[in-house]
Amino acid sequence: MTDESTNNTETDTPSNTDRAGSPGASTFGFETILGKLVVDNGFVTQEELSECSSLLQDSKGNATGHTLADILVNHQFLTRRQLDRLQIDFDTRKSTQRIQGYRIIRKLGSGAMATVFLAQQESLDRPVAIKVLPKKFSENKEFLERFYKEGRAAAKLNDANIVQAYDVGQSGEYHYFVMEYVDGDTVYEQIVEKKKHSEKEAIPIIRQVALALKHAHKVGFIHRDIKPKNIMIAKNGDVKLADLGLARALDDQVAAEAEAGRAYGTPYYISPEQIRGKKNITPSADIYGLGATLYHMVTGKVPFSGKNPSDVMHRHLKQDLVPPDHINTSLSPGFSQIVEMMMAKEVSQRYQNASDLIEDLDAVAAGNSPQYAQPALDFAKLAEVAKGTPAEQSTAQKNDNNPLFGMVLPLLIASVVINLILVLLLLLL
Repeated sequence: MTDESTNNTETDTPSNTDRAGSPGASTFGFETILGKLVVDNGFVTQEELSECSSLLQDSKGNATGHTLADILVNHQFLTRRQLDRLQIDFDTRKSTQRIQGYRIIRKLGSGAMATVFLAQQESLDRPVAIKVLPKKFSENKEFLERFYKEGRAAAKLNDANIVQAYDVGQSGEYHYFVMEYVDGDTVYEQIVEKKKHSEKEAIPIIRQVALALKHAHKVGFIHRDIKPKNIMIAKNGDVKLADLGLARALDDQVAAEAEAGRAYGTPYYISPEQIRGKKNITPSADIYGLGATLYHMVTGKVPFSGKNPSDVMHRHLKQDLVPPDHINTSLSPGFSQIVEMMMAKEVSQRYQNASDLIEDLDAVAAGNSPQYAQPALDFAKLAEVAKGTPAEQSTAQKNDNNPLFGMVLPLLIASVVINLILVLLLLLL
């Protein structure tokens, strides 16, 4: 997973005295290639490496007993954690080279939860991505089960907008998952680069993710971790939903009972019902996550921020959402209404399925008003008007003498009644 996740948060790999960097801990293979790795990764220059290498011997040419890893760390060219990551990547690469039928090309990315490599599937002569579980998790039943669960879930989903699963298995002490390779960027990377998307840019991306969710929900799966880092955009414009590590079957009551009371998801994009650890998580949870992602895309800000994950999640539960068009004034009212309905705190007030969301996105893209997302009604103000405060009564008396007001008032009343009826219908559906 990634560094935003709850219950599967990615952190820097802990320092381990049995790893490279401690006297006598480095494997011979890693020590011999370490110099090349630190130069290739930009940690040191070739001149700095030569300087460090010269310290392996004293003035008489005798070995000092220190390894190159020790010297790099002691002279602050590397941290222990960076060295640990290089060791893990090296070990993982050695393992993946032994996965029959695949030729490793290069590393695509890594984290505490997994390392992903670009490889060539020799039998079909096509590029693939191989996710490898770190060896330290091989004996952790929970991580191992989640890893294979992701593969099984992805295998049941066959949609153009979902990263396809090809194979899952074990090579030596390492477990791997082979999937479709998407040559492009994540939405998160685009946000970092562009700061924010325009409404016109965002709608086609979100629409394709909504199509992916429509398929997943129809098959019986909820993703539970929709966020910018899990949405990939290929160079040809195709959008792919990735990372099914938290996916769960809608009818999996055993998993629902086991996970009750625990918040699975990513704090910046998690739905209120996931925060509360509800057992009955519906497709609307994915729509909330997609809404939070869309909010981030068009405003350049996450919907709710805080000093720590708990603070962020508390705001999801209690704090009112600042409408996106209040931050990005170029957004149309209809578009903003869609985002607000996607992120409604109450499940009953949210889109109940991806089809309705797609219909509204298409309407706004065509320049029309959304059918399902309506302007929020200020029920408190309506109640005050109904009571008739003295100031409002005075204003009403003045307006009674205005013929234009007499013509507009019936229309306003009719509009309020219609909107109330629509809200009631949505609640009943």
